[in-house]
Amino acid sequence: MKRGSLSALAMLLVGLPAQVQAAEERAFDVPRGTLSTSLPQLSRQAGVSVSVADGRLWQAEVKPVKGRMSVEAAIRRMLAGTDARVVRVSPTSWRIERRPPSPRLVRRDPPRAAPQPRARAPATDTVAAERDEIVVTASKTDLPYSHFAGVATQLDGDDLAFGGERGTESILSRVATVSSTHLGSGRNKLFIRGIADSSFTGPTQATVGQYLGDIRLSYNAPDPDLRLYDIDSVEVLEGPQGTLYGAGSLGGIIRTIPKAPDPVESSVQAIAGFSVTQHGDPGGDLAAIANVPVGDRHALRLVGYTISDGGYIDNPLRGQNDVNRVHIRGGRGTFRLDAGDNWTVDFGGVYQAITSDDAQYADKDAPPLTRSSMVEQNATARYGMGSIVVMKDWDDLHFQSSNAYIDHRLFERFDASLPNAQPGSGDGSGIAVGTVDVARLFAPIQIIPMSDVPRVLDQHNRTRMFVSENRLSRPFRDGLGWVVGASLIDNRARQNREYSYGALSAVLPGVTNTVTELTGYAEATVELMPDLVASGGLRLSHAKLGGQAEDVAFALAQANRATTASRTETDLLPSFSLLATPFDNVRLYARYQEGFRPGGLAVDGNFVRRFLNDQVRTWEAGMRFGDKGKSLIDASVSVSHTRWRNIQADFIDSNGFPTTANIGDGRITSVSGAIAVRPTSRLTFDFGAVYNHSRVDNLSPQILPVFAAAPARLGRIPNVASHAVRGSVTYATVIGDQDFRVNGWANYIGPSRLGIGPVLGESQGDYVDTGLAMRVGNERRGLSLTLTNLFDSRGNRFSLGTPFVEGNEGFLTPLRPRTLRIAIDVAY
Repeated sequence: MKRGSLSALAMLLVGLPAQVQAAEERAFDVPRGTLSTSLPQLSRQAGVSVSVADGRLWQAEVKPVKGRMSVEAAIRRMLAGTDARVVRVSPTSWRIERRPPSPRLVRRDPPRAAPQPRARAPATDTVAAERDEIVVTASKTDLPYSHFAGVATQLDGDDLAFGGERGTESILSRVATVSSTHLGSGRNKLFIRGIADSSFTGPTQATVGQYLGDIRLSYNAPDPDLRLYDIDSVEVLEGPQGTLYGAGSLGGIIRTIPKAPDPVESSVQAIAGFSVTQHGDPGGDLAAIANVPVGDRHALRLVGYTISDGGYIDNPLRGQNDVNRVHIRGGRGTFRLDAGDNWTVDFGGVYQAITSDDAQYADKDAPPLTRSSMVEQNATARYGMGSIVVMKDWDDLHFQSSNAYIDHRLFERFDASLPNAQPGSGDGSGIAVGTVDVARLFAPIQIIPMSDVPRVLDQHNRTRMFVSENRLSRPFRDGLGWVVGASLIDNRARQNREYSYGALSAVLPGVTNTVTELTGYAEATVELMPDLVASGGLRLSHAKLGGQAEDVAFALAQANRATTASRTETDLLPSFSLLATPFDNVRLYARYQEGFRPGGLAVDGNFVRRFLNDQVRTWEAGMRFGDKGKSLIDASVSVSHTRWRNIQADFIDSNGFPTTANIGDGRITSVSGAIAVRPTSRLTFDFGAVYNHSRVDNLSPQILPVFAAAPARLGRIPNVASHAVRGSVTYATVIGDQDFRVNGWANYIGPSRLGIGPVLGESQGDYVDTGLAMRVGNERRGLSLTLTNLFDSRGNRFSLGTPFVEGNEGFLTPLRPRTLRIAIDVAY
C-alpha cells in the first residue's frame, strides 16, 4: 500500500459531507405478548439491533404492532403503557431502558462537583454497549444472562474495532481465559480454559468451536482469523458445549455475530489507517462498509478490506531486514430477502486471503528481532464460504436453517536446515525421511557441506466442509425456553508434505481424513420457582470416519489397509445445570457438561496411524454478583474441573517430523474471575484473571518412550499459561460537540510449555502486553490514535519457530514492537 494514495484517500474521506437520512417506514406484524417474545420478532422485521438495559423488563406485557411505520414509532407503540422507553443509539441499533420514576431525580455526582450545563450524551460507540443487558444468543433460546448457568462473555463489535482491527487478537486481549498459539495469522490454534492439544496444524480437530452467526467456520483447521469489521458482537462461552454444538467444543465456543442488512436506511462507512512500527516497516489498512436497501423489504450489506502489517524480523544470513510483512485482503457480503409472512432468507459469502512473506520468530541466542535462516518461510491461507440461512417466526416459535460450504487452504514452509552440521560426521547430519536417510538419498550432490544447503519442509492442507443445521426453538419467556434440532457435517481434510534439499525434493507420506457426522439434540431451560432455574439437554452424534494414506508405497499402503479402513463412532452427550438467586444481584450456579472429538489418521514416518476419539467431562460451579454493565460493581468467579480421556496431541516422532497420537489421560482445574467497577458513568475499570492447573496423569504406552528422556517436566498440558491477568480502564466524555474516549490495557500472560516430549519441552510465555487507544469525533466521523506495546518489550509468545530444532539453541516469537497507528473513519 502506497503512502501517497492512502493519504489522498484519507483526505477525500474526511472532506465528504455527512448526510442525515430520514427514517423510512416499513411493514410490521407483531402480536401482543411479553417483551421477550415480541421484541425479537420486531427486531427481525426491522433489520435492526434492539437491546434491553434492564433484565426485569423482559416479562413486561407489550402491545401489538401492525401496519407501516418507522422503526422508532413501532417500538414506541409496542412499549405504550409500560414504564419503558426507547433510545436510539445508532442508525441500526436501539436500546430499551426503564423510564425514570420522577423528573426530580438527578444523577448522583460527587458533592464537590459544580453544576454543569446540560450536554448531549456520548455516542453509542463510546459507552452504550457497556450498559446493555446481555442476552446469550449462543444458547439458541435467546436466554438472558441473568438465567444462564455458566460463564458467557459478550464483546461489543464497536468496542472490538476501537483502536484498530486486529482480528482474533482483539478477543485475546479482552478475555483472560482465551489463549492461542502464535505461529502467524491464519495458522494459529485457539484454546479456552486450559483445554489445549498441540502446536501444529495437523489432523486433530480444534478444541474451540468457531462460528460466524450460526455457521461453523472450521472443523480440523486452524483459526481463519477473519477480520472483525462490521461486527455486532462476539460471544465467548467457556467450558464444553457438546450438547448444543457437538464435536470440537471441548474448551468452549467463540461466536461472531455480524451486523444484519438494514432494509430501511442506506449507509456507507470507510476506515483508513497508517501505522509505524519501531525497528520495523510501516503498514496501513483500508476498509469500506456499505448497506443498500433493495426495494421495500430487502437489503444488501457489503464489507471489504485490505491490510498490510510491516515486518520487524531481520535475517542477516540472507542480508534482509523486516522480512515478516503480512498482507490481508478480504470481504463479506449478505443479501437479506424478506419472503413475506415472517420468512427471511440470507444469502452470504466470505473470502479472505492472508500472505505472510516470512516467519515471525527469532533465534533465542541471537540479537533481538533477528533470525539466521537459509530460506524464506512464507505461508498463505485462503478461506472461502458460501451460506444460505432461512428463518421463520411464529407467535412464540423460531425456526432456523443454516447451511454453508467452506473451502479452506493453507500452505506453510518450514526451515529444516541443520546448522553446524558436517557431512558424514555421524552427528545427525542427515534427517531420516521415513526409513531413508536424506544424506544418503542426495549423496551425489554433496559437493558442498550439507550445512550450507537449504532444506525445507512444505506442507499443504486443504479442507472442504459442508454444514447444515436445522432447529426449532421457543425463546425463553414465562419461565420456559427450549430448542430441538438436527445437524449434518461432511468434512474432508487432506495434508500433503514435501521435503526439499537444495534443488532436489522428495514427497513425504500424507493423509486424508473424512468425517460425516449426523446429530440430533435438544435442550430446555425451566424456571422451577422464582429464584431457581434448571437446564438439561442431550445430544446424540453418529460419525462415520474414513481416510487413507497419500504418497505412500503400494506395499505399505496395503499393509496399513486395516488401519485406514472406515469406521463409525456414536456418542451421547448429556448436560444439566442449576442457577439460584438467593439474594438480589447474587447468583449461584452449578453445571455439568461433556464434549468429544472424533478420531482420525496421522502420519508417523512412512506409516499412517489411527488415533482414537477423546472426551472431556467438566464439573463447574460459580457465583455472579451485580447486574453486568449496570451496577457500580459487578463480579464473577468460577471453578471447573475437567477429566480428559485419550488426549489427542502432537509431538515430534523419531524422524524429526510432527505427528499426532493419543498421549493418555489428563485432568485440568481452572479458576477464573472478572470484576468491573464504574465509579462514575464515564469511567470503567475492568479486571480479569485465570489460573490453570493441568497434568497428564496416565500416559499411553506408545508415548512412554518419548517421556522417558525428561519425565519430570512433561506432565503439563501444553500451550496454556498456568495463569493470566488482564486489566483495562476506559474513560468516555464529551468535549464541546465531540465524543472523546480513551482506553488503556495491560495483559500478563504467565509461563507455559510448547508441547509434548523433550524436543517440545521449551518454555514460553511470561510476558506483559500493553496498549493505549483513543478516539475523538462523533457517529459520522472520527480521528483515532493507538499505541501498542507501550514499553517495546520483547517477550516470548510462542517457542515454535520450526519443528526441526536439531542443532539450534531454540526459538522465540517476540511481541510486535511498539507500534503507532493513526486512523480516520467517516460514515454517511
